[in-house]
Amino acid sequence: MSAHCQLTGRAPGFGNTISHSHRRTSRRFDPNIQRKRYWLPSEGRHVRLRLSTKGIRTVDTIGIEAAVARIRARGEKV
Repeated sequence: MSAHCQLTGRAPGFGNTISHSHRRTSRRFDPNIQRKRYWLPSEGRHVRLRLSTKGIRTVDTIGIEAAVARIRARGEKV
């Protein structure tokens, strides 16, 4: 699976590693993606989401119902 957050859409960034001799090689900055399970009371089931740590804090702030609504508005299945 790709390293992207289902809620915020945060995806890997790309850049260069610069060595001591100043040679540049490509590298990838991956977001801190965690798999987290939440209870969704409206549907009476658990949902497992792939969220960045910022996405987890967002769920804590707005609630799981609003977060799932945002994810579905982006067109992703939950």
